Amino acid sequence: MIKVGLTGGIGSGKSTVSKMLIQKNIPIVDADIISREVLDLYPETLEKIKYTFGKEFIDEGGSLKRRDLGNHIFKSNELRKKLENIVIPYIKREIFNRLEKYNELGEAICVVDAPTLIEHFIHKEMNANILVWVDRDIQIKRVMARDKLKEQEVLDRINSQMLLEDKRKEVNYIIDNSRELQYTKEQLENILTEIRLLGGNNEGEKKN
Repeated sequence: MIKVGLTGGIGSGKSTVSKMLIQKNIPIVDADIISREVLDLYPETLEKIKYTFGKEFIDEGGSLKRRDLGNHIFKSNELRKKLENIVIPYIKREIFNRLEKYNELGEAICVVDAPTLIEHFIHKEMNANILVWVDRDIQIKRVMARDKLKEQEVLDRINSQMLLEDKRKEVNYIIDNSRELQYTKEQLENILTEIRLLGGNNEGEKKN
C-alpha cells in the first residue's frame, strides 16, 4: 500500500484537498480526529495531562476542558511541548495502527492528513508527501475571514506553526491552493497519477 502524507498550515486549504480525496474514495487517516479520540482510546493520557497541568483542566465528568487547556498553553512553547510529549506518541501509534488496517484491507493507497506531519517526523514513514500551500497574504486574509480574528491574532497562530516555506523543503509535491478550486483539483489529480505510476517509490525526491 502506498502511504501518502498530506499537510499544510492554518488557512492553506488542506481540509479542502482532504475532502477531494474522500470523494475519490481514497481512505484518509485524519490526525485531527485521532487527536480528539486519543484520550478515550488511551485513558492514561488524560491522567498524565491531569498530573502535568492540574485537575482544573478536567471537568466534573472526567473529560478534558480542551478550550481551557488550549488557551493556557497557546503562547507558551514550553507548555505546548509538554502536552505534545504526552499525546503525540499515542497519536502516532494510532495513525500507524489505522494504516496497517487499511493495508490489511488491500487498499492501494492511503493518505495521512496531519497538520504537524513534518514537525513530528511522520513524513519520514510515508512513500510520498504533499503540501497544500498558499501565499502568506492569502493565508492571513482567509483565516481572518473564517475565524473572525484580527491580523495579529492570525499572525500569532501562523508563527506558532512551522512556516509553509520551511515545509516546502520536506515534501515531494506542492499544491498551490491560491487560485480557483478547479486548479487545485487538477494539481491533485496529476500528483495522484504520478504517485500511482511510481508506486510511491519517490521517497527523498523533493519537487519544488
